[in-house]
Amino acid sequence: MKSILNINNKIKNYNKTIYIPGDKSISIRFVLLASQAIGKSVAYNLLNSEDVKNSLNAIKKLGINYKFKRNKCEIYGKGFNGFNFKNNTVIDAGNSGTLARLIFGLLINTNNSVIIKGDKSLSKRDFYRVVKPMRLFGQVIDSKNFKLPIKVKGTNFSRPINYIESKGSAQVKSCILLSAMKTEGITKIYCKPSRDHTEKMFKELKLPIKIVKKNNSQIIFYRGKKNFKGFEYNVPGDISSSSFFIVLTLLSKKSKILIKNINVSKSRSGIIQILNLMNARIKLKNKKIYKGETIADISVQSAKKLKSINCPIKFNSSSIDEFLLIFLVCAVTKGVSKFKKIGELRNKETDRLKFANDFLIKLGIKTKVTKDSLKIFGNPNLTLNRKYIIKNFDKDHRACMLSIIAALALGGKWKIHDVDSIKTSFPTFVKMLKTFGAKLN
Repeated sequence: MKSILNINNKIKNYNKTIYIPGDKSISIRFVLLASQAIGKSVAYNLLNSEDVKNSLNAIKKLGINYKFKRNKCEIYGKGFNGFNFKNNTVIDAGNSGTLARLIFGLLINTNNSVIIKGDKSLSKRDFYRVVKPMRLFGQVIDSKNFKLPIKVKGTNFSRPINYIESKGSAQVKSCILLSAMKTEGITKIYCKPSRDHTEKMFKELKLPIKIVKKNNSQIIFYRGKKNFKGFEYNVPGDISSSSFFIVLTLLSKKSKILIKNINVSKSRSGIIQILNLMNARIKLKNKKIYKGETIADISVQSAKKLKSINCPIKFNSSSIDEFLLIFLVCAVTKGVSKFKKIGELRNKETDRLKFANDFLIKLGIKTKVTKDSLKIFGNPNLTLNRKYIIKNFDKDHRACMLSIIAALALGGKWKIHDVDSIKTSFPTFVKMLKTFGAKLN
Protein backbone atom coordinates (compact mmCIF):
# COMPACT_ATOMS: atom_id res chain seq x y z
CA MET A 1 0.00 0.00 0.00
CA LYS A 2 1.27 3.49 -0.89
CA SER A 3 2.11 5.80 1.98
CA ILE A 4 0.57 8.81 0.16
CA LEU A 5 -2.80 8.84 -1.60
CA ASN A 6 -4.03 11.48 -4.04
CA ILE A 7 -7.76 12.01 -4.62
CA ASN A 8 -8.98 14.58 -7.15
CA ASN A 9 -12.53 13.45 -7.93
CA LYS A 10 -15.76 12.72 -6.09
CA ILE A 11 -17.06 9.20 -6.28
CA LYS A 12 -19.89 8.62 -8.78
CA ASN A 13 -23.24 7.12 -7.82
CA TYR A 14 -23.29 3.40 -7.06
CA ASN A 15 -25.50 0.52 -5.97
CA LYS A 16 -23.42 -2.15 -4.24
CA THR A 17 -23.65 -5.17 -1.96
CA ILE A 18 -20.50 -5.78 0.07
CA TYR A 19 -19.00 -7.88 2.84
CA ILE A 20 -16.77 -6.22 5.42
CA PRO A 21 -13.83 -8.01 7.10
CA GLY A 22 -14.23 -9.48 10.58
CA ASP A 23 -14.85 -7.42 13.71
CA LYS A 24 -11.50 -6.26 15.15
CA SER A 25 -12.60 -6.20 18.80
CA ILE A 26 -14.02 -9.72 18.62
CA SER A 27 -11.05 -11.04 16.62
CA ILE A 28 -8.53 -9.90 19.24
CA ARG A 29 -10.63 -11.25 22.10
CA PHE A 30 -10.96 -14.60 20.32
CA VAL A 31 -7.18 -14.88 20.02
CA LEU A 32 -6.57 -14.08 23.68
CA LEU A 33 -9.34 -16.29 25.05
CA ALA A 34 -8.42 -19.20 22.75
CA SER A 35 -4.90 -19.08 24.15
CA GLN A 36 -6.38 -19.96 27.56
CA ALA A 37 -8.70 -22.75 26.38
CA ILE A 38 -7.82 -26.43 26.66
CA GLY A 39 -7.41 -27.75 23.13
CA LYS A 40 -8.01 -26.36 19.65
CA SER A 41 -10.16 -23.30 18.98
CA VAL A 42 -11.18 -22.27 15.47
CA ALA A 43 -12.27 -18.87 14.14
CA TYR A 44 -13.66 -18.18 10.68
CA ASN A 45 -13.52 -14.71 9.11
CA LEU A 46 -10.90 -13.62 11.65
CA LEU A 47 -9.76 -10.13 10.70
CA ASN A 48 -6.46 -10.27 8.84
CA SER A 49 -5.08 -6.91 10.01
CA GLU A 50 -1.96 -5.66 11.77
CA ASP A 51 -3.68 -5.49 15.19
CA VAL A 52 -4.83 -9.11 14.98
CA LYS A 53 -1.50 -10.31 13.61
CA ASN A 54 0.20 -8.63 16.56
CA SER A 55 -2.19 -10.46 18.88
CA LEU A 56 -1.29 -13.79 17.25
CA ASN A 57 2.40 -12.96 17.47
CA ALA A 58 1.93 -12.16 21.16
CA ILE A 59 0.49 -15.54 22.09
CA LYS A 60 3.12 -17.24 19.92
CA LYS A 61 5.87 -15.53 21.93
CA LEU A 62 4.15 -16.73 25.10
CA GLY A 63 4.30 -20.35 23.89
CA ILE A 64 0.94 -20.89 22.16
CA ASN A 65 0.88 -22.26 18.60
CA TYR A 66 -1.56 -21.27 15.88
CA LYS A 67 -2.32 -21.63 12.16
CA PHE A 68 -3.87 -18.78 10.18
CA LYS A 69 -4.74 -19.15 6.50
CA ARG A 70 -7.45 -17.55 4.38
CA ASN A 71 -9.25 -16.04 7.38
CA LYS A 72 -9.46 -19.41 9.15
CA CYS A 73 -7.47 -19.45 12.36
CA GLU A 74 -6.70 -22.41 14.61
CA ILE A 75 -5.23 -21.79 18.07
CA TYR A 76 -3.93 -24.62 20.25
CA GLY A 77 -4.57 -23.55 23.82
CA LYS A 78 -2.99 -25.14 26.88
CA GLY A 79 -5.18 -23.82 29.68
CA PHE A 80 -4.51 -21.19 32.32
CA ASN A 81 -0.93 -22.33 32.97
CA GLY A 82 0.01 -22.98 29.35
CA PHE A 83 2.26 -19.99 28.73
CA ASN A 84 5.95 -20.91 28.41
CA PHE A 85 8.46 -18.18 27.61
CA LYS A 86 11.83 -16.74 28.56
CA ASN A 87 12.29 -13.97 31.11
CA ASN A 88 11.95 -10.44 29.70
CA THR A 89 10.15 -11.61 26.56
CA VAL A 90 9.14 -8.57 24.49
CA ILE A 91 5.59 -8.29 23.15
CA ASP A 92 5.07 -5.62 20.51
CA ALA A 93 1.42 -4.51 20.44
CA GLY A 94 2.04 -2.19 17.50
CA ASN A 95 -0.85 0.26 17.37
CA SER A 96 -3.36 -1.91 19.26
CA GLY A 97 -4.55 -0.47 22.55
CA THR A 98 -6.92 -3.42 22.89
CA LEU A 99 -4.10 -5.97 22.75
CA ALA A 100 -1.74 -3.95 24.91
CA ARG A 101 -4.28 -3.47 27.69
CA LEU A 102 -5.99 -6.87 27.62
CA ILE A 103 -2.72 -8.83 27.63
CA PHE A 104 -2.05 -7.56 31.18
CA GLY A 105 -4.94 -9.72 32.37
CA LEU A 106 -3.54 -12.91 30.83
CA LEU A 107 -0.14 -12.30 32.45
CA ILE A 108 -1.51 -12.28 36.02
CA ASN A 109 0.00 -15.68 36.96
CA THR A 110 3.27 -15.70 34.97
CA ASN A 111 6.59 -16.46 36.66
CA ASN A 112 8.75 -14.66 34.10
CA SER A 113 8.62 -10.99 33.14
CA VAL A 114 7.17 -9.61 29.92
CA ILE A 115 7.99 -6.23 28.41
CA ILE A 116 4.99 -4.75 26.57
CA LYS A 117 5.80 -2.12 23.98
CA GLY A 118 3.98 -0.38 21.13
CA ASP A 119 4.47 2.02 18.25
CA LYS A 120 5.02 5.76 18.64
CA SER A 121 1.29 6.48 18.86
CA LEU A 122 0.46 3.74 21.37
CA SER A 123 3.45 4.73 23.50
CA LYS A 124 1.80 8.11 24.14
CA ARG A 125 -1.37 6.58 25.58
CA ASP A 126 -2.40 6.18 29.20
CA PHE A 127 -1.92 2.77 30.83
CA TYR A 128 -2.59 3.76 34.42
CA ARG A 129 -6.18 2.68 33.84
CA VAL A 130 -5.03 -0.97 33.67
CA VAL A 131 -1.93 -0.71 35.86
CA LYS A 132 -4.05 0.33 38.86
CA PRO A 133 -6.41 -2.70 38.94
CA MET A 134 -3.65 -5.16 37.96
CA ARG A 135 -1.53 -4.06 40.90
CA LEU A 136 -4.52 -4.68 43.16
CA PHE A 137 -4.63 -8.26 41.83
CA GLY A 138 -0.97 -8.60 42.83
CA GLN A 139 0.74 -8.13 39.48
CA VAL A 140 4.23 -6.62 39.64
CA ILE A 141 4.49 -3.71 37.21
CA ASP A 142 7.51 -1.55 36.41
CA SER A 143 6.34 1.60 34.63
CA LYS A 144 7.57 5.13 33.95
CA ASN A 145 4.69 7.61 33.80
CA PHE A 146 2.33 4.70 32.98
CA LYS A 147 3.36 4.74 29.32
CA LEU A 148 4.77 1.91 27.21
CA PRO A 149 7.15 0.16 27.38
CA ILE A 150 5.97 -1.44 30.64
CA LYS A 151 7.50 -4.46 32.38
CA VAL A 152 4.99 -6.94 33.81
CA LYS A 153 5.42 -10.00 36.05
CA GLY A 154 2.67 -12.17 37.44
CA THR A 155 2.11 -13.56 40.91
CA ASN A 156 1.46 -17.01 42.35
CA PHE A 157 -1.00 -15.46 44.79
CA SER A 158 -3.37 -13.29 42.77
CA ARG A 159 -6.33 -12.06 44.77
CA PRO A 160 -9.83 -11.12 43.60
CA ILE A 161 -10.71 -7.44 43.69
CA ASN A 162 -13.65 -5.08 43.94
CA TYR A 163 -13.10 -2.34 41.39
CA ILE A 164 -14.93 0.79 40.26
CA GLU A 165 -14.38 1.38 36.54
CA SER A 166 -15.54 4.96 36.03
CA LYS A 167 -14.33 5.68 32.48
CA GLY A 168 -16.70 3.36 30.63
CA SER A 169 -13.68 1.56 29.17
CA ALA A 170 -14.35 -1.88 27.71
CA GLN A 171 -10.59 -2.47 27.56
CA VAL A 172 -10.16 -1.97 31.30
CA LYS A 173 -13.21 -4.08 32.08
CA SER A 174 -11.96 -6.88 29.81
CA CYS A 175 -8.47 -6.75 31.27
CA ILE A 176 -9.91 -7.20 34.75
CA LEU A 177 -12.14 -10.07 33.60
CA LEU A 178 -9.23 -11.91 31.98
CA SER A 179 -7.27 -11.59 35.21
CA ALA A 180 -10.29 -12.65 37.29
CA MET A 181 -10.64 -15.70 35.06
CA LYS A 182 -7.28 -16.95 36.36
CA THR A 183 -7.78 -15.85 39.99
CA GLU A 184 -9.44 -17.85 42.78
CA GLY A 185 -12.49 -16.17 44.32
CA ILE A 186 -15.07 -13.60 43.22
CA THR A 187 -14.05 -10.38 41.48
CA LYS A 188 -16.57 -7.55 41.30
CA ILE A 189 -16.53 -4.72 38.75
CA TYR A 190 -18.75 -1.67 39.22
CA CYS A 191 -18.95 0.04 35.83
CA LYS A 192 -20.84 2.01 33.23
CA PRO A 193 -22.27 0.05 30.28
CA SER A 194 -19.76 -0.21 27.44
CA ARG A 195 -18.75 -2.72 24.77
CA ASP A 196 -19.51 -6.16 26.13
CA HIS A 197 -17.90 -8.65 23.72
CA THR A 198 -15.83 -10.21 26.52
CA GLU A 199 -18.87 -10.75 28.72
CA LYS A 200 -20.78 -12.35 25.85
CA MET A 201 -17.89 -14.67 25.06
CA PHE A 202 -17.68 -15.68 28.72
CA LYS A 203 -21.39 -16.51 28.71
CA GLU A 204 -21.07 -18.59 25.54
CA LEU A 205 -18.21 -20.52 27.13
CA LYS A 206 -20.43 -21.20 30.18
CA LEU A 207 -18.03 -19.33 32.43
CA PRO A 208 -19.37 -18.14 35.84
CA ILE A 209 -20.10 -14.51 35.04
CA LYS A 210 -23.09 -12.64 36.46
CA ILE A 211 -24.17 -9.12 35.48
CA VAL A 212 -26.57 -7.09 37.61
CA LYS A 213 -27.96 -3.85 36.17
CA LYS A 214 -28.45 -1.00 38.61
CA ASN A 215 -29.86 2.31 37.34
CA ASN A 216 -27.43 3.48 34.61
CA SER A 217 -24.60 1.26 35.75
CA GLN A 218 -23.92 -2.42 36.33
CA ILE A 219 -22.08 -4.79 38.65
CA ILE A 220 -20.19 -7.71 37.11
CA PHE A 221 -19.40 -10.73 39.30
CA TYR A 222 -16.89 -13.33 38.20
CA ARG A 223 -15.79 -16.48 40.07
CA GLY A 224 -12.36 -17.48 38.83
CA LYS A 225 -10.46 -20.67 38.01
CA LYS A 226 -13.03 -22.46 35.87
CA ASN A 227 -11.31 -24.08 32.89
CA PHE A 228 -12.91 -24.22 29.44
CA LYS A 229 -12.38 -26.22 26.28
CA GLY A 230 -11.51 -25.02 22.78
CA PHE A 231 -14.37 -23.40 20.88
CA GLU A 232 -15.45 -22.16 17.44
CA TYR A 233 -16.35 -18.63 16.42
CA ASN A 234 -17.59 -17.20 13.11
CA VAL A 235 -16.56 -13.56 13.39
CA PRO A 236 -19.18 -11.11 12.03
CA GLY A 237 -18.30 -8.04 9.98
CA ASP A 238 -17.01 -4.95 11.79
CA ILE A 239 -19.49 -2.09 12.34
CA SER A 240 -16.64 0.42 12.70
CA SER A 241 -15.25 -0.49 9.28
CA SER A 242 -18.77 -0.57 7.82
CA SER A 243 -19.38 2.98 9.04
CA PHE A 244 -17.04 4.47 6.45
CA PHE A 245 -19.24 3.04 3.69
CA ILE A 246 -22.42 4.04 5.53
CA VAL A 247 -21.32 7.68 5.64
CA LEU A 248 -19.93 7.66 2.09
CA THR A 249 -23.32 6.46 0.86
CA LEU A 250 -25.26 9.02 2.90
CA LEU A 251 -23.16 11.87 1.51
CA SER A 252 -23.04 10.65 -2.10
CA LYS A 253 -25.83 11.34 -4.59
CA LYS A 254 -28.20 8.64 -5.86
CA SER A 255 -26.34 5.80 -4.16
CA LYS A 256 -27.32 2.66 -2.28
CA ILE A 257 -25.42 0.01 -0.38
CA LEU A 258 -26.18 -3.26 1.39
CA ILE A 259 -23.53 -4.33 3.90
CA LYS A 260 -23.91 -8.00 4.79
CA ASN A 261 -23.56 -9.84 8.11
CA ILE A 262 -22.44 -7.02 10.43
CA ASN A 263 -22.30 -6.97 14.22
CA VAL A 264 -24.92 -4.37 15.20
CA SER A 265 -25.14 -5.16 18.92
CA LYS A 266 -26.39 -2.31 21.08
CA SER A 267 -22.97 -1.65 22.60
CA ARG A 268 -21.47 -1.01 19.15
CA SER A 269 -24.14 0.45 16.87
CA GLY A 270 -24.61 3.94 18.28
CA ILE A 271 -23.68 5.49 14.95
CA ILE A 272 -26.77 3.98 13.29
CA GLN A 273 -29.07 5.40 15.95
CA ILE A 274 -27.38 8.80 15.83
CA LEU A 275 -27.49 9.07 12.04
CA ASN A 276 -31.13 7.98 11.92
CA LEU A 277 -31.94 10.74 14.43
CA MET A 278 -30.33 13.05 11.86
CA ASN A 279 -32.83 11.85 9.23
CA ALA A 280 -30.65 9.21 7.57
CA ARG A 281 -32.27 6.19 5.95
CA ILE A 282 -30.44 3.26 7.50
CA LYS A 283 -32.30 -0.02 7.93
CA LEU A 284 -31.32 -3.33 9.52
CA LYS A 285 -32.40 -6.47 7.69
CA ASN A 286 -32.21 -10.21 8.43
CA LYS A 287 -31.43 -9.70 12.11
CA LYS A 288 -30.31 -12.70 14.13
CA ILE A 289 -28.48 -13.51 17.35
CA TYR A 290 -25.12 -15.29 17.17
CA LYS A 291 -23.26 -16.10 20.39
CA GLY A 292 -24.98 -13.20 22.12
CA GLU A 293 -24.18 -10.68 19.37
CA THR A 294 -26.85 -9.13 17.14
CA ILE A 295 -26.00 -9.64 13.46
CA ALA A 296 -27.76 -7.94 10.55
CA ASP A 297 -27.45 -6.63 7.00
CA ILE A 298 -27.26 -2.82 6.86
CA SER A 299 -29.15 -1.04 4.09
CA VAL A 300 -28.25 2.59 3.36
CA GLN A 301 -29.46 5.17 0.80
CA SER A 302 -28.21 8.64 -0.02
CA ALA A 303 -29.58 11.19 2.43
CA LYS A 304 -31.86 13.98 1.21
CA LYS A 305 -32.21 16.43 4.10
CA LEU A 306 -30.00 15.64 7.06
CA LYS A 307 -30.59 17.63 10.22
CA SER A 308 -28.34 18.66 13.10
CA ILE A 309 -28.36 16.84 16.42
CA ASN A 310 -27.93 17.48 20.11
CA CYS A 311 -26.38 14.07 20.59
CA PRO A 312 -27.68 12.12 23.59
CA ILE A 313 -24.82 11.22 25.95
CA LYS A 314 -26.17 7.66 26.19
CA PHE A 315 -24.77 6.97 22.70
CA ASN A 316 -21.21 8.09 23.50
CA SER A 317 -19.85 4.68 24.47
CA SER A 318 -21.50 2.79 21.62
CA SER A 319 -20.19 5.19 18.96
CA ILE A 320 -16.80 6.20 20.37
CA ASP A 321 -14.85 4.91 17.34
CA GLU A 322 -17.27 6.42 14.83
CA PHE A 323 -17.46 10.00 16.07
CA LEU A 324 -15.07 11.31 13.41
CA LEU A 325 -17.51 10.15 10.75
CA ILE A 326 -20.52 11.48 12.63
CA PHE A 327 -18.81 14.89 12.87
CA LEU A 328 -18.28 14.85 9.09
CA VAL A 329 -22.01 14.29 8.54
CA CYS A 330 -22.78 17.16 10.93
CA ALA A 331 -20.56 19.42 8.82
CA VAL A 332 -23.03 19.27 5.91
CA THR A 333 -26.27 19.58 7.89
CA LYS A 334 -28.29 22.69 8.59
CA GLY A 335 -28.00 23.97 12.16
CA VAL A 336 -25.71 23.41 15.13
CA SER A 337 -24.82 19.90 16.30
CA LYS A 338 -23.70 19.45 19.90
CA PHE A 339 -21.68 16.68 21.57
CA LYS A 340 -20.89 16.51 25.29
CA LYS A 341 -18.73 14.34 27.54
CA ILE A 342 -16.62 13.05 24.63
CA GLY A 343 -13.25 13.64 26.29
CA GLU A 344 -12.35 9.96 25.83
CA LEU A 345 -11.70 10.84 22.17
CA ARG A 346 -8.52 12.55 23.36
CA ASN A 347 -7.18 9.18 24.54
CA LYS A 348 -7.33 7.36 21.21
CA GLU A 349 -4.57 6.68 18.65
CA THR A 350 -4.33 10.44 18.29
CA ASP A 351 -6.23 13.19 20.09
CA ARG A 352 -9.30 12.66 17.91
CA LEU A 353 -11.21 15.58 19.36
CA LYS A 354 -8.39 17.94 18.40
CA PHE A 355 -8.00 16.25 15.01
CA ALA A 356 -11.75 16.52 14.34
CA ASN A 357 -11.82 20.20 15.26
CA ASP A 358 -8.79 21.01 13.09
CA PHE A 359 -10.18 18.90 10.23
CA LEU A 360 -13.55 20.65 10.26
CA ILE A 361 -11.92 24.08 10.35
CA LYS A 362 -9.79 23.02 7.37
CA LEU A 363 -13.04 22.29 5.51
CA GLY A 364 -14.37 25.75 6.32
CA ILE A 365 -16.72 24.68 9.11
CA LYS A 366 -17.12 26.80 12.23
CA THR A 367 -16.69 24.91 15.51
CA LYS A 368 -16.46 25.45 19.23
CA VAL A 369 -14.42 22.92 21.19
CA THR A 370 -13.64 22.36 24.88
CA LYS A 371 -11.73 19.59 26.61
CA ASP A 372 -14.75 17.25 26.33
CA SER A 373 -17.34 18.83 24.04
CA LEU A 374 -17.77 19.98 20.46
CA LYS A 375 -20.23 22.23 18.63
CA ILE A 376 -20.39 22.02 14.84
CA PHE A 377 -22.05 24.80 12.86
CA GLY A 378 -23.11 22.86 9.78
CA ASN A 379 -23.25 24.10 6.20
CA PRO A 380 -25.58 22.11 3.89
CA ASN A 381 -24.14 24.03 0.92
CA LEU A 382 -20.55 23.09 1.70
CA THR A 383 -18.42 22.85 -1.46
CA LEU A 384 -14.79 21.77 -1.40
CA ASN A 385 -12.65 23.01 -4.27
CA ARG A 386 -9.26 23.73 -2.69
CA LYS A 387 -6.21 21.58 -2.02
CA TYR A 388 -6.22 19.67 1.27
CA ILE A 389 -3.16 18.01 2.80
CA ILE A 390 -3.70 15.57 5.66
CA LYS A 391 -0.64 14.56 7.69
CA ASN A 392 0.81 14.46 11.21
CA PHE A 393 -2.13 12.54 12.69
CA ASP A 394 0.01 9.94 14.54
CA LYS A 395 -0.87 7.38 11.89
CA ASP A 396 -4.39 7.06 13.29
CA HIS A 397 -6.11 4.65 10.89
CA ARG A 398 -9.56 6.13 11.46
CA ALA A 399 -8.36 9.70 10.87
CA CYS A 400 -6.82 8.53 7.60
CA MET A 401 -9.96 6.71 6.41
CA LEU A 402 -12.14 9.68 7.41
CA SER A 403 -10.04 11.90 5.14
CA ILE A 404 -10.51 9.51 2.23
CA ILE A 405 -14.29 9.46 2.73
CA ALA A 406 -14.44 13.26 2.95
CA ALA A 407 -12.49 13.57 -0.29
CA LEU A 408 -14.69 11.09 -2.17
CA ALA A 409 -17.97 12.52 -0.85
CA LEU A 410 -17.29 16.26 -0.84
CA GLY A 411 -14.71 16.89 -3.57
CA GLY A 412 -11.55 18.98 -3.64
CA LYS A 413 -7.98 17.90 -4.34
CA TRP A 414 -6.51 15.83 -1.51
CA LYS A 415 -3.09 14.55 -0.59
CA ILE A 416 -3.35 12.13 2.32
CA HIS A 417 -0.20 10.89 4.05
CA ASP A 418 0.50 7.70 6.04
CA VAL A 419 -2.16 5.69 4.25
CA ASP A 420 -0.36 2.50 5.30
CA SER A 421 -1.84 3.13 8.77
CA ILE A 422 -5.08 1.63 7.43
CA LYS A 423 -3.50 -1.83 7.71
CA THR A 424 -4.12 -1.60 11.46
CA SER A 425 -7.83 -2.34 11.04
CA PHE A 426 -8.93 -2.49 7.38
CA PRO A 427 -6.14 -3.51 4.96
CA THR A 428 -8.54 -3.95 2.00
CA PHE A 429 -10.23 -0.54 2.40
CA VAL A 430 -8.64 1.19 -0.59
CA LYS A 431 -8.98 -1.88 -2.81
CA MET A 432 -12.68 -2.11 -1.94
CA LEU A 433 -13.27 1.57 -2.72
CA LYS A 434 -11.75 1.10 -6.16
CA THR A 435 -14.43 -1.52 -6.93
CA PHE A 436 -16.93 1.33 -6.35
CA GLY A 437 -15.26 3.31 -9.10
CA ALA A 438 -13.29 5.56 -6.74
CA LYS A 439 -10.23 7.09 -8.40
CA LEU A 440 -7.38 6.77 -5.91
CA ASN A 441 -3.72 7.06 -6.79
